[in-house]
Amino acid sequence: MLRHPAEHFFWIHYLCTMSTKNQVQTLMGRYTDELKAIGEKVLEGRRISETEGLILFEKGSLSLLGALANFVREKLHGDKTYFNRNFHIEPTNVCVFACNFCSYSRLYAHRDEGWELTMQQMLDVVKGYDGQPVTEVHIVGGVHPKMNIHFFAELLQKIKLHRPDLHIKGFTAVELDYMFRKAKLTTEEGMKLLHAAGLDSLPGGGAEIFAPEIRNQISADKVDGDGWLNIHATAHRLGMHSNATMLYGHIENYAHRINHMSRLRDLQDETKGFNTFIPLKFRNKQNEMSHVPESSIAEDMKMYAVARIFMDNFPHLKAYWPMLGRQNAQLTLSFGVNDMDGTIDDSTKIYSMAGSEEQNPSLTTEQLVTLIKQVHRKPVERDTLYNVLRDYSTEEVSTH
Repeated sequence: MLRHPAEHFFWIHYLCTMSTKNQVQTLMGRYTDELKAIGEKVLEGRRISETEGLILFEKGSLSLLGALANFVREKLHGDKTYFNRNFHIEPTNVCVFACNFCSYSRLYAHRDEGWELTMQQMLDVVKGYDGQPVTEVHIVGGVHPKMNIHFFAELLQKIKLHRPDLHIKGFTAVELDYMFRKAKLTTEEGMKLLHAAGLDSLPGGGAEIFAPEIRNQISADKVDGDGWLNIHATAHRLGMHSNATMLYGHIENYAHRINHMSRLRDLQDETKGFNTFIPLKFRNKQNEMSHVPESSIAEDMKMYAVARIFMDNFPHLKAYWPMLGRQNAQLTLSFGVNDMDGTIDDSTKIYSMAGSEEQNPSLTTEQLVTLIKQVHRKPVERDTLYNVLRDYSTEEVSTH
């Protein structure tokens, strides 16, 4: 178990030195033939099966998983660790759905306890970043019955009119499914409408766990796993990229995690439209699942490592530093992660209300670059589609 900050940095130092094939093979010599065979497949770049992924979860030690995941990470990206300069708009935390794990939303019947931004207020947020080198706005929030597809299409058009260069990543599959059904549009019709209005890509939220027996217990009334996958597949067919997530560490088991990742991997084989996979840690504060204990740091690192090993066709693995905390996010960089998300230069509420480790989830570019350099990785600023904008590994960063 990793309990003390000093232990975090011991593991970072240890695993960062385990980057060559020979070093990892030497480590593998201590393990069973079953684990060694899986490890050899990983080192040779061959896909592991669902059964083998489950074995890694159940029998793989943290040191073995970390070494294998770090090998894959460095084979793909070396020491590069990506981030972008982004900000969030959260239109509302009022929602027609009641997910047991959610600490953020307020039911529509209790909307006086939440917030509902007007279109002008959201445009004012965008204008507040005029002259600043942000590249992405991330729009996501609750499902409000009065904020329909035409409302959001108009918002997208106005954002693009004001700042054409700003990449708009917006709306979870849960929000989109509700918008399309309410407007009596097919998924393709709805996606085409929003894409034409200015929507560039989709975030990965709302995936939770695809397995119906778990999903029905934690979020029964919103779009199911098939619906989530169909929305993202449709976006990919229209030339849009998206991210994928999984909510872990609650009432699911390892088999549910592997099944979830396998379905994502299958869709990626078909469309190649996913940019990154983001494991999302369940937090038990202020929700209907407060009796469920949160996963340990060691379990978190295992999750990231197995994800990097199993999701072989996903180019990137991301850790949301606000949810994990800064030091734990640094630790993930030795367990397969190569993306720290963004500066999130705003006072976004969704993290702090969901029990985030970071109650003030904002970092300047200088702070984020320093965070990455502290663990001997190379900070690289990207845009949403992972085009490199600036390499900070050999230069000082301006605070402006």
